[in-house]
Amino acid sequence: MAGHSKWANIQHRKGRQDAVRSKLFSKLAKEITVAAKMGDPDPDKNPRLRMAVKEAKSLSVPKDVITRAITKASAGDGENYDEIRYEGYGPEGVAVIVEAMTDNKNRTASVVRSIFTKSGGNLAETGAVSFMFDRVGLVTYPVDAGDADAVFEAAIEAGAEDVESTEDGHEIYCANTDLHEVSTALENALGESETSKLIWKPNISTPLDLAGAEKLMRLIEMLEDDDDVQTVTANFDISDEVMAQL
Repeated sequence: MAGHSKWANIQHRKGRQDAVRSKLFSKLAKEITVAAKMGDPDPDKNPRLRMAVKEAKSLSVPKDVITRAITKASAGDGENYDEIRYEGYGPEGVAVIVEAMTDNKNRTASVVRSIFTKSGGNLAETGAVSFMFDRVGLVTYPVDAGDADAVFEAAIEAGAEDVESTEDGHEIYCANTDLHEVSTALENALGESETSKLIWKPNISTPLDLAGAEKLMRLIEMLEDDDDVQTVTANFDISDEVMAQL
């Protein structure tokens, strides 16, 4: 397995989500505020905001934090953020996409470039690695949402393009422009999903041994620790044997 799912499993094993809970809450609140500023403050009328709220709830962000972020946007308070995508190469030539929200482009670009350099990688031009990924919608469900056949049938009926069912749950993929419609149809068939969001899904993967995986993990962790960085995606692939050693 490659990409975001593998990284999520590594984070969970290391307890990293708990270690950076307050920082994670801050980033999710920023996304909610930006989404609410760009559209209607009612999640039912604003697909991006609805997805941001769902993601926040799935990661146990307190209700008052979510409400405060929406209220701040409705009142016109808070900073105005630019959304920027950075692309680069990590250790062993792994392709990395970094999405950020910043009130100071020069500061963020300098920090991101420095992190890549210190980690044995390099920042590239926009478009340099994005062709190695597909921009798709992802809807996730827990294992108990149904067996693989039932979830697959519901997903296809909802307009999804692919389903991956494992012992960890069900990942349903769709065209990025269809995410809202597919997510809504799935909820009618399977109930409330865990998450519904746009992701960068690798279409080419770079295999890593233990040493390469450890270097890449350090790069990703350093990037995620920056307050301006919202998401980091890499097209790495590691075996179960390497996974067990991380």
